[in-house]
Amino acid sequence: MTETFSLSRLSPGLSAVITQLTAQGEMRRRLQDMGFIPGTTVTCLQRSPLGDPTAYRIREAVIALREEDAGHILLKKGGSHDR
Repeated sequence: MTETFSLSRLSPGLSAVITQLTAQGEMRRRLQDMGFIPGTTVTCLQRSPLGDPTAYRIREAVIALREEDAGHILLKKGGSHDR
């Protein structure tokens, strides 16, 4: 079985595939609208100087998320291109 981990734990320069969103309601809808959908590859680009927020590449967009929000996105290792 593949280990899953939250987006907030993804290190800069690495990519992974979204497996699940644990957020509910408005937050879930907001994440989906930004492209955080299971099966999509996400890449961690860089963390801000104080560590929060973090910039991610999802599809062809760069999006900054707070650690709290990124914690609602579960990933599995892998993914080399945007879907």
